[in-house]
Amino acid sequence: MRQSILLILCFISVFLTSCRNDFEFENQTVGLEFSKDTVYLDTVFTNIGSSTYTLKVYNRSNKNIKIPQIRLARGLESKYRMTVDGMVGNNRIFENVEMLAKDSMYIFIEVTADVAAANPSDFLYTDQILFGQGDLEQKVELVTLIQDAYFLYPQRFDDGTTETLPLGEEEIFGFFLDENDPTNGNELIWNASKPYVIYGYAAVPPNKTLTVNAGARIHFHAESGLLVANNASIKVNGSPSTNPNDPFENNVIFQGDRLEPFFKNVPGQWGTIWLTQGSKENEFTNCIIKNGIVGLLVTGNTGLDNSIPDVTLRNVQIYDHSNVGLLARTGVIKGENVVINTAGQAALACSYGGKYNFNHSTFNNNWPSSRQFSVLLNNYIVGAVPEEQPMVEATFTNCIIYGSNQIQMFIDKRGNGPFNYKFDHCLIKFNNINNIYSNNPLYDFNDNALYNNCLIATNSLINNPKFLNTNKNLLNIGEDSAARGQANSAFSGFPDILEQPRISPTDIGAYNFSVFEED
Repeated sequence: MRQSILLILCFISVFLTSCRNDFEFENQTVGLEFSKDTVYLDTVFTNIGSSTYTLKVYNRSNKNIKIPQIRLARGLESKYRMTVDGMVGNNRIFENVEMLAKDSMYIFIEVTADVAAANPSDFLYTDQILFGQGDLEQKVELVTLIQDAYFLYPQRFDDGTTETLPLGEEEIFGFFLDENDPTNGNELIWNASKPYVIYGYAAVPPNKTLTVNAGARIHFHAESGLLVANNASIKVNGSPSTNPNDPFENNVIFQGDRLEPFFKNVPGQWGTIWLTQGSKENEFTNCIIKNGIVGLLVTGNTGLDNSIPDVTLRNVQIYDHSNVGLLARTGVIKGENVVINTAGQAALACSYGGKYNFNHSTFNNNWPSSRQFSVLLNNYIVGAVPEEQPMVEATFTNCIIYGSNQIQMFIDKRGNGPFNYKFDHCLIKFNNINNIYSNNPLYDFNDNALYNNCLIATNSLINNPKFLNTNKNLLNIGEDSAARGQANSAFSGFPDILEQPRISPTDIGAYNFSVFEED
């Protein structure tokens, strides 16, 4: 028994000695390797923190080493911050960092910098991560572009409260735009001199007009957006690009405030542009609205016999929204060359009645679920007063209605009130695989009063528009598209969304066919 105990003690002693040797670290005498020699942190707005970027560091040697220092060259004054192998410290300087042989570690990097700290010639803010000291010192470059902007946000008062906007019986975090703001000047004219970053909901005051000029870039922070109040208007005056390398150069773009490529097509980053009840004569021309919850919300009911639309849309692109691309409730809308792609519920929802006329427009929805549509029409809201509103008109001429689901158009009528709609020379994805709608008169594609010369895509092989790349929001039609030459040319008297002339026989949708090479 005593001998057994001695053997166990000897084994433990040898084991501990072995472990101790394995974890002895000597001063660094070998070089390190890195996953990259320069870390490019994508463009950020002044004083807005970046995403977190990763650098991987390798010890390829057979030695456990101790790195005397890992530090930022600008020291404690650096605008960059690091986390080294899980250690935070002061985020700028780390002493005696240990690495096992044949091991690696992660360094996580962020930046928050003012444009004043950047190089005035190119607005780049740079630094270096330095590893080791003396002859063994190695470096990894850090580079980011700092972009200046107009920042629009609610006031904070002396009592600690912040400015709010009345919204029915509630209030929301927001503010009215000011023609004589002491910092930004006239906030009712937005131009292309530098981007606008909005916190909370910016509102156009009653009886005022917000003018957004060509090339303007508007960025919304999370849970932010734009409201157009009663008797107010918005005029978005984008123009076609003259730069072949930048087709959206002069477009107005509304999007989130995260500029990193990862966020390019991420839905739900901000709220909505809301044309509230009573707003009037709104216009959006040559613009892009992307990455919100609802791209454009139109609350009409200013009078369905009104000959002037609540909003006129020309050459408008609406992409990647978590709920609806364009949501209208008793709206009056006229749209030409409107393109809407990818939304959690519907690309276009003309709900609670209204008056709608879309020509040469493209509606597609590839949202990864089985319950989304490209176009939804209905005349009711459960619990509303009144619960139903007349669908005075819903006219779609030369439009594509397509997507990943079998049925991309849903018509939902209640009651006996007016419900007028017509699809003229449209391409519609509608595969009635379970014959659910076979006896439903709303979908009688043989009724020329409702569906005049329409192409019905019953599967992906029949009447496919052959979009270039829906995942990249490229809804240009291909050479063998079923939409080519099938439009009603009598309603084609204006250029396509790229300002190319339409030549008879014209193509269905917002785009003419043309040879287009994907980036």
